Amino acid sequence: MEGVAGGQALIMPEWLQAGGWGLLAGFALVLGALAGYTLRMPQRLIASVMAFGAGVLMSAVSYELIEEAHRRAGLAPAVVGAVSGAVLYTVCNVLLARRGARHRKRSGDRHPSLQEGSGTAIALGAVLDGVPESLVIGASLLGGGTVSMVTVAAVFISNVPEGLSSAAGMRRAGRTRTYVFGLWIGIAGVSGLSSLAGYALLGQAPAAVLAGIIALAGGAILTMIADTMIPEAFESSHLLTGLITLAGFLVAFAVSKAGG
Repeated sequence: MEGVAGGQALIMPEWLQAGGWGLLAGFALVLGALAGYTLRMPQRLIASVMAFGAGVLMSAVSYELIEEAHRRAGLAPAVVGAVSGAVLYTVCNVLLARRGARHRKRSGDRHPSLQEGSGTAIALGAVLDGVPESLVIGASLLGGGTVSMVTVAAVFISNVPEGLSSAAGMRRAGRTRTYVFGLWIGIAGVSGLSSLAGYALLGQAPAAVLAGIIALAGGAILTMIADTMIPEAFESSHLLTGLITLAGFLVAFAVSKAGG
Protein backbone atom coordinates (compact mmCIF):
# COMPACT_ATOMS: atom_id res chain seq x y z
CA MET A 1 0.00 0.00 0.00
CA GLU A 2 1.41 3.38 -0.99
CA GLY A 3 1.40 6.32 1.39
CA VAL A 4 0.04 9.68 0.32
CA ALA A 5 3.14 11.55 1.47
CA GLY A 6 6.60 11.03 0.07
CA GLY A 7 5.55 8.12 -2.10
CA GLN A 8 6.77 5.68 0.57
CA ALA A 9 5.00 2.43 1.23
CA LEU A 10 3.03 2.15 4.44
CA ILE A 11 4.22 -1.01 6.14
CA MET A 12 1.80 -2.61 8.55
CA PRO A 13 3.43 -3.46 11.92
CA GLU A 14 4.26 -7.14 12.24
CA TRP A 15 2.15 -7.56 15.38
CA LEU A 16 -0.86 -6.26 13.48
CA GLN A 17 -0.07 -8.55 10.56
CA ALA A 18 0.07 -11.51 12.96
CA GLY A 19 -3.35 -10.74 14.40
CA GLY A 20 -4.79 -10.07 10.94
CA TRP A 21 -3.61 -13.35 9.44
CA GLY A 22 -4.92 -15.28 12.44
CA LEU A 23 -8.26 -13.51 12.17
CA LEU A 24 -8.42 -14.29 8.46
CA ALA A 25 -7.80 -17.99 9.07
CA GLY A 26 -10.34 -17.99 11.89
CA PHE A 27 -12.93 -16.22 9.75
CA ALA A 28 -13.13 -19.38 7.65
CA LEU A 29 -15.06 -20.87 10.58
CA VAL A 30 -17.73 -18.19 10.08
CA LEU A 31 -17.87 -18.83 6.33
CA GLY A 32 -18.20 -22.55 6.95
CA ALA A 33 -20.88 -21.98 9.57
CA LEU A 34 -22.80 -19.76 7.14
CA ALA A 35 -22.79 -22.51 4.53
CA GLY A 36 -23.61 -25.24 7.02
CA TYR A 37 -26.47 -23.37 8.65
CA THR A 38 -28.15 -21.88 5.58
CA LEU A 39 -27.60 -24.61 2.97
CA ARG A 40 -29.01 -28.12 3.03
CA MET A 41 -25.81 -29.95 2.19
CA PRO A 42 -25.62 -33.75 1.91
CA GLN A 43 -23.87 -35.42 4.83
CA ARG A 44 -21.48 -37.17 2.47
CA LEU A 45 -20.38 -33.84 0.98
CA ILE A 46 -19.74 -32.37 4.43
CA ALA A 47 -17.69 -35.42 5.39
CA SER A 48 -15.72 -35.24 2.14
CA VAL A 49 -14.82 -31.59 2.75
CA MET A 50 -13.72 -32.53 6.26
CA ALA A 51 -11.50 -35.30 4.88
CA PHE A 52 -9.89 -32.89 2.42
CA GLY A 53 -9.26 -30.39 5.20
CA ALA A 54 -7.67 -33.11 7.32
CA GLY A 55 -5.26 -33.92 4.51
CA VAL A 56 -4.33 -30.25 4.10
CA LEU A 57 -3.58 -29.93 7.80
CA MET A 58 -1.52 -33.13 7.81
CA SER A 59 0.69 -31.67 5.13
CA ALA A 60 1.06 -28.41 7.06
CA VAL A 61 2.01 -30.30 10.21
CA SER A 62 4.61 -32.33 8.35
CA TYR A 63 6.28 -29.70 6.18
CA GLU A 64 5.52 -26.38 7.90
CA LEU A 65 5.63 -27.29 11.60
CA ILE A 66 7.55 -30.44 12.51
CA GLU A 67 10.10 -29.95 9.75
CA GLU A 68 10.49 -26.28 10.70
CA ALA A 69 11.00 -27.19 14.35
CA HIS A 70 13.67 -29.70 13.34
CA ARG A 71 15.40 -27.13 11.15
CA ARG A 72 15.50 -24.59 13.96
CA ALA A 73 16.78 -26.76 16.80
CA GLY A 74 17.20 -30.40 15.83
CA LEU A 75 15.35 -33.63 16.52
CA ALA A 76 15.02 -33.57 20.32
CA PRO A 77 13.02 -30.33 20.68
CA ALA A 78 10.83 -31.37 17.75
CA VAL A 79 10.04 -34.75 19.30
CA VAL A 80 9.56 -33.44 22.84
CA GLY A 81 7.35 -30.61 21.60
CA ALA A 82 5.21 -32.84 19.40
CA VAL A 83 4.66 -35.42 22.14
CA SER A 84 3.86 -32.69 24.67
CA GLY A 85 1.32 -31.15 22.30
CA ALA A 86 -0.33 -34.51 21.68
CA VAL A 87 -0.57 -35.30 25.40
CA LEU A 88 -1.85 -31.83 26.30
CA TYR A 89 -4.49 -31.90 23.57
CA THR A 90 -5.60 -35.40 24.54
CA VAL A 91 -6.01 -34.51 28.21
CA CYS A 92 -8.02 -31.38 27.39
CA ASN A 93 -10.10 -33.25 24.81
CA VAL A 94 -10.97 -35.99 27.29
CA LEU A 95 -12.15 -33.40 29.81
CA LEU A 96 -14.26 -31.65 27.17
CA ALA A 97 -15.68 -34.95 25.94
CA ARG A 98 -17.05 -35.58 29.42
CA ARG A 99 -18.83 -32.21 29.22
CA GLY A 100 -20.56 -33.03 25.93
CA ALA A 101 -18.11 -31.87 23.24
CA ARG A 102 -16.85 -35.25 22.07
CA HIS A 103 -18.54 -35.04 18.68
CA ARG A 104 -18.29 -31.26 18.21
CA LYS A 105 -17.40 -31.60 14.52
CA ARG A 106 -20.21 -34.02 13.75
CA SER A 107 -23.00 -32.78 11.52
CA GLY A 108 -25.49 -35.58 12.03
CA ASP A 109 -27.69 -36.79 14.86
CA ARG A 110 -24.71 -37.40 17.17
CA HIS A 111 -23.80 -33.72 17.32
CA PRO A 112 -23.34 -32.56 20.94
CA SER A 113 -25.82 -29.72 20.50
CA LEU A 114 -28.42 -32.38 21.21
CA GLN A 115 -27.08 -32.63 24.74
CA GLU A 116 -28.20 -30.15 27.37
CA GLY A 117 -25.53 -27.78 28.60
CA SER A 118 -22.95 -28.69 25.97
CA GLY A 119 -22.70 -25.20 24.39
CA THR A 120 -19.79 -24.09 26.57
CA ALA A 121 -17.96 -27.34 25.92
CA ILE A 122 -18.42 -26.92 22.17
CA ALA A 123 -16.97 -23.41 22.33
CA LEU A 124 -14.02 -24.51 24.45
CA GLY A 125 -13.44 -27.43 22.10
CA ALA A 126 -13.34 -25.12 19.10
CA VAL A 127 -10.83 -22.91 20.91
CA LEU A 128 -8.75 -25.97 21.78
CA ASP A 129 -8.72 -26.95 18.09
CA GLY A 130 -7.85 -23.48 16.83
CA VAL A 131 -5.34 -22.00 19.28
CA PRO A 132 -2.31 -24.13 18.27
CA GLU A 133 -2.87 -23.29 14.61
CA SER A 134 -3.14 -19.56 15.31
CA LEU A 135 -0.05 -19.49 17.54
CA VAL A 136 2.01 -20.91 14.70
CA ILE A 137 0.72 -18.30 12.26
CA GLY A 138 1.86 -15.52 14.57
CA ALA A 139 5.20 -17.18 15.33
CA SER A 140 6.00 -17.49 11.62
CA LEU A 141 6.45 -13.70 11.47
CA LEU A 142 9.19 -13.63 14.09
CA GLY A 143 12.65 -12.49 13.16
CA GLY A 144 11.44 -10.27 10.35
CA GLY A 145 10.17 -13.21 8.34
CA THR A 146 7.04 -13.38 6.26
CA VAL A 147 3.95 -15.24 7.30
CA SER A 148 3.76 -18.88 6.23
CA MET A 149 1.09 -18.65 3.54
CA VAL A 150 0.89 -22.43 3.34
CA THR A 151 0.06 -22.61 7.04
CA VAL A 152 -2.53 -19.83 6.72
CA ALA A 153 -4.07 -21.56 3.70
CA ALA A 154 -4.05 -24.94 5.46
CA VAL A 155 -5.75 -23.55 8.57
CA PHE A 156 -8.25 -21.59 6.46
CA ILE A 157 -9.18 -24.60 4.33
CA SER A 158 -9.47 -26.90 7.35
CA ASN A 159 -11.56 -24.35 9.28
CA VAL A 160 -14.22 -24.18 6.58
CA PRO A 161 -15.38 -27.79 7.03
CA GLU A 162 -15.14 -27.49 10.83
CA GLY A 163 -17.52 -24.55 10.87
CA LEU A 164 -19.69 -26.16 8.19
CA SER A 165 -19.99 -29.50 9.94
CA SER A 166 -20.66 -28.10 13.40
CA ALA A 167 -23.15 -25.49 12.19
CA ALA A 168 -25.08 -28.11 10.21
CA GLY A 169 -25.36 -30.23 13.35
CA MET A 170 -26.37 -27.25 15.46
CA ARG A 171 -29.08 -26.32 12.96
CA ARG A 172 -30.50 -29.84 13.10
CA ALA A 173 -30.38 -29.66 16.90
CA GLY A 174 -32.45 -26.47 16.86
CA ARG A 175 -29.78 -23.93 17.81
CA THR A 176 -30.64 -20.33 16.87
CA ARG A 177 -28.74 -18.24 14.33
CA THR A 178 -27.64 -15.91 17.12
CA TYR A 179 -26.10 -18.80 19.04
CA VAL A 180 -24.37 -20.38 16.04
CA PHE A 181 -22.89 -17.25 14.50
CA GLY A 182 -22.14 -15.62 17.83
CA LEU A 183 -20.13 -18.71 18.73
CA TRP A 184 -18.09 -18.84 15.54
CA ILE A 185 -17.50 -15.10 15.30
CA GLY A 186 -16.19 -15.25 18.85
CA ILE A 187 -13.90 -18.18 18.00
CA ALA A 188 -12.60 -16.29 14.96
CA GLY A 189 -11.74 -13.39 17.25
CA VAL A 190 -9.91 -15.74 19.60
CA SER A 191 -7.94 -17.05 16.63
CA GLY A 192 -6.76 -13.54 15.81
CA LEU A 193 -5.77 -12.89 19.43
CA SER A 194 -3.96 -16.24 19.62
CA SER A 195 -1.96 -15.41 16.52
CA LEU A 196 -1.08 -12.04 18.03
CA ALA A 197 -0.02 -13.79 21.24
CA GLY A 198 2.16 -16.19 19.28
CA TYR A 199 4.04 -13.24 17.85
CA ALA A 200 4.20 -11.15 21.03
CA LEU A 201 5.08 -13.86 23.54
CA LEU A 202 7.60 -15.86 21.53
CA GLY A 203 9.67 -13.01 20.13
CA GLN A 204 12.48 -13.37 22.68
CA ALA A 205 12.31 -17.12 23.05
CA PRO A 206 15.50 -19.16 22.43
CA ALA A 207 15.60 -21.20 19.23
CA ALA A 208 15.07 -24.49 21.06
CA VAL A 209 12.05 -23.14 22.96
CA LEU A 210 10.48 -21.67 19.83
CA ALA A 211 11.09 -24.93 17.95
CA GLY A 212 9.52 -26.88 20.79
CA ILE A 213 6.41 -24.69 20.77
CA ILE A 214 6.06 -24.98 16.99
CA ALA A 215 6.34 -28.76 17.32
CA LEU A 216 3.90 -28.70 20.26
CA ALA A 217 1.34 -27.04 18.02
CA GLY A 218 2.05 -29.63 15.34
CA GLY A 219 1.52 -32.51 17.76
CA ALA A 220 -1.72 -30.99 19.03
CA ILE A 221 -3.03 -30.41 15.50
CA LEU A 222 -2.18 -33.93 14.35
CA THR A 223 -3.91 -35.38 17.42
CA MET A 224 -6.94 -33.18 16.73
CA ILE A 225 -7.11 -34.51 13.17
CA ALA A 226 -7.10 -38.11 14.37
CA ASP A 227 -9.54 -37.53 17.25
CA THR A 228 -12.12 -35.28 15.60
CA MET A 229 -11.73 -34.61 11.87
CA ILE A 230 -11.11 -38.13 10.57
CA PRO A 231 -14.02 -39.63 12.58
CA GLU A 232 -16.38 -37.03 11.09
CA ALA A 233 -15.08 -37.73 7.60
CA PHE A 234 -15.35 -41.50 8.01
CA GLU A 235 -18.88 -41.20 9.37
CA SER A 236 -20.25 -40.77 5.85
CA SER A 237 -17.41 -41.07 3.32
CA HIS A 238 -16.13 -44.42 4.61
CA LEU A 239 -13.75 -45.98 2.08
CA LEU A 240 -13.42 -42.73 0.14
CA THR A 241 -12.01 -40.96 3.18
CA GLY A 242 -8.42 -42.05 2.53
CA LEU A 243 -8.46 -40.96 -1.10
CA ILE A 244 -9.97 -37.55 -0.32
CA THR A 245 -7.53 -37.01 2.56
CA LEU A 246 -4.62 -37.86 0.27
CA ALA A 247 -5.89 -35.34 -2.28
CA GLY A 248 -5.86 -32.60 0.38
CA PHE A 249 -2.38 -33.63 1.51
CA LEU A 250 -0.97 -33.55 -2.01
CA VAL A 251 -2.53 -30.19 -2.87
CA ALA A 252 -1.02 -28.60 0.25
CA PHE A 253 2.31 -30.35 -0.39
CA ALA A 254 2.41 -28.99 -3.92
CA VAL A 255 1.64 -25.47 -2.71
CA SER A 256 4.36 -25.77 -0.06
CA LYS A 257 7.00 -26.81 -2.55
CA ALA A 258 5.91 -24.21 -5.07
CA GLY A 259 6.23 -21.53 -2.43
CA GLY A 260 9.61 -22.85 -1.29
